[in-house]
Amino acid sequence: MNGVLIPHTPIAVDFWSLRRAGTARLFFLSHMHSDHTVGLSSTWARPLYCSPITAHLLHRHLQVSKQWIQPLEIGESHVLPLDEIGRETMTVTLLDANHCPGSVMFLFEGYFGTILYTGDFRYTPSMLKEPALTLGKQIHTLYLDNTNCNPALVLPSRQEAAHQIVQLIRKHPQHNIKIGLYNLGKESLLEQLALEFQTWVVLSPRRLELVQLLGLADVFTVEEKAGRIHAVGHMEICHSNMLRWNQTHPTIAILPTSRKIHSSHPDIHVIPYSDHSSYSELCAFVAALKPCQVVPIVSRQPCGGFQDSLSPRISTPLIPDSVQQYMSSSSRKPSFLWLLERRLKRPRTQGVVFESPEESADQSQADRDSKKTQKEKLSPWPAYLEKQPSHHPLRTKKQLFPDLYSKEWNEAVPFCESQKRVTMLTAPLGFSVPLRSTDEEFISLKTREEIGLGSPLVPLGDDDGGPEATENQSAWMGHGASPSHSSKGTPHLASEFRGLALKYLLTPVNLFQAGYSSRSFDQQVEKYYKPC
Repeated sequence: MNGVLIPHTPIAVDFWSLRRAGTARLFFLSHMHSDHTVGLSSTWARPLYCSPITAHLLHRHLQVSKQWIQPLEIGESHVLPLDEIGRETMTVTLLDANHCPGSVMFLFEGYFGTILYTGDFRYTPSMLKEPALTLGKQIHTLYLDNTNCNPALVLPSRQEAAHQIVQLIRKHPQHNIKIGLYNLGKESLLEQLALEFQTWVVLSPRRLELVQLLGLADVFTVEEKAGRIHAVGHMEICHSNMLRWNQTHPTIAILPTSRKIHSSHPDIHVIPYSDHSSYSELCAFVAALKPCQVVPIVSRQPCGGFQDSLSPRISTPLIPDSVQQYMSSSSRKPSFLWLLERRLKRPRTQGVVFESPEESADQSQADRDSKKTQKEKLSPWPAYLEKQPSHHPLRTKKQLFPDLYSKEWNEAVPFCESQKRVTMLTAPLGFSVPLRSTDEEFISLKTREEIGLGSPLVPLGDDDGGPEATENQSAWMGHGASPSHSSKGTPHLASEFRGLALKYLLTPVNLFQAGYSSRSFDQQVEKYYKPC
């Protein structure tokens, strides 16, 4: 990443990491190459200053909202506030950087002195004729593009490198020409080659949109077979593609760059055409400006040899109080607001999901069944005993004896006489009820006389948990009743069930008929137990 936070100022240039840009409040973009836009995306939410062409590309390709993009005209001076009350201001002037479409240098003037940030640039003597640089201003700090700041690296001018490319193409009059480029830059070279060889230059739709924006000559097209010069991505220039291209038509490839690149194919040609200043050009530029100090932009590259061209350094400027408050507030509030805005911009599920009534009913029934199951697990009593449905005897009988109430079963409850044990099918875990001798009493004599029973019902063994277990888990079986109305097993109910309710439980199922009212049931039960 090539960007800087200018010390003792709220200025950041090509620097888009808000987490590390604590005191920065004014953000500037020199051009749209990817190494200068690291961290810049559609989520950006701060005012951003750049050239008009860069503003168009920024919104078009990185989807940064237009409300944050502030285009500034090149060659004009613009006054920007440095605090929240307008007491301190600075002047910024944009100068053409001669690097790629929209690239600029920034000249800042304010309480901090005069600062020139070149960004990526290719020096030409005409730059020194800019009005902002011809007024005898002292440049206190020069942020310099040191990409090619190496005395051992000798580069031709762009005119000389373009001439080398023209001569190479002329040596291959029957070949197609593939020129490997980055997404932005060297459009003027393509225009020059198209005019020189009177041919169309084939571009991608994205680059065609750019050259139309720049107002270049009408020598570009997207039709693959319209011309012999094709602009392709620099990564497409490789050994495998060269083999493929040459199978259909003789082809050579050109990489116009000052970088050291190993050619993987004999028909790949590297020409030192560079959009960065050579070492000799950098020396001429620094010598003409005589800044107080030079700060390299590319941290991994050397930057030296300018000591003889520097002016005496000045002391560190004092930061006005209003600017200090502006910067200190930016170190707290913007980071918090930025995090808040990012959280608000996170994608959320849109719309409302509607469920059909049937699905909702099924879900509600499933929820009720789940709660019922949990309740039964926690309670020692069966669910039908806890509810105590005394208001509807027929429903009670159905819950206690579902098999008895089925259409197929109209007889007495079967049980094993030898083992004297009956299994309650509706009770949890196959709850079993052993039988005891009939000379033990449980039901009062009065109650037995009311219901006409000859033998009492007896509880499950007392040694199986004591009185509490007897009360909660006992079941009884009556003996001695006539074969026509066999005795039925039933759990112990509360005392209020001993009367008519108990008669219901002991009445054969085939006596009940659908459609009867509860009063009719009462009459039939009383009639059944009335002595003949």
